[in-house]
Amino acid sequence: MNKQNSKKVFLTIIALVGIFSLVTQLCLSIHNTLVPLAETIIRYFGFFTIEGNILVTVAVIFLLASSKSKWGRFFSDEAVLSAITVYIVIVGLVYNIVLRPLYVQHGMQAFVDNLLHVAVPILFLFYWIVFVPKAQLKWNISRWLIYPTVYALVVMARGAFVNYYPYFFLNAGKFGYPRVLLNIAGLIVVFVVISLLLVATGKLASRTFTRH
Repeated sequence: MNKQNSKKVFLTIIALVGIFSLVTQLCLSIHNTLVPLAETIIRYFGFFTIEGNILVTVAVIFLLASSKSKWGRFFSDEAVLSAITVYIVIVGLVYNIVLRPLYVQHGMQAFVDNLLHVAVPILFLFYWIVFVPKAQLKWNISRWLIYPTVYALVVMARGAFVNYYPYFFLNAGKFGYPRVLLNIAGLIVVFVVISLLLVATGKLASRTFTRH
């Protein structure tokens, strides 16, 4: 199997895992909800985990279906793919380091949690390492920070009205705005560090490959 076929197989695997885990999590959320359906769906899409997995799944679907279309070209861009890699890697890190010890899941919920927070991040990181060109990556990662910053601001704004926050460390009602803003600043630092590590890794890999 050549590299192009291997790439398509790998993209297909990521797409299937992503679709299955996202749809199953939505069904579980609706089945176990204690709030109205509309609010359940809003909360579902309000998790950074869900949004990160949607980005990954949409990206690989466009790469598979039509890499020459407008959106296919967009998701083929190495900077875009690298930014998505940062987002989904942080999904995995935050869940497994901070959130996993706080929640004991069983059955299908535990299985889907592991797909969303372990399988998809690892699969997409592996895809980035093996298949994504990295020679043109720039050190300026400021645009990569727009999405997580806007996400945090939207969560805070909505939380001020409905008193619901998808993650405990964003709960301004419980911890107050100074503490939560400090938490957000810490997360932005994490985004910056992971982003720069990816750029450094990409540049190092490109130089090593070029030499050989």
